[in-house]
Amino acid sequence: MSAEIINLRKARKAKKRRADEARAGENRAKFGRTKTERQTTEAERELEVRRLDAARRRRGCDDEPSQ
Repeated sequence: MSAEIINLRKARKAKKRRADEARAGENRAKFGRTKTERQTTEAERELEVRRLDAARRRRGCDDEPSQ
């Protein structure tokens, strides 16, 4: 009955590497958008807001029946 001999230094480094990789994955998911992707999303949002404002009816226009 012999146990497998392991190098504790290598085991600690491997454990730290796994933890660092997990943290990096979380950060990629959280902050992983390029500047171009952020700008594109912002431009699309602004365009949508402008289209919505352009289609909005205004109070007091002549086309609306008065109450």
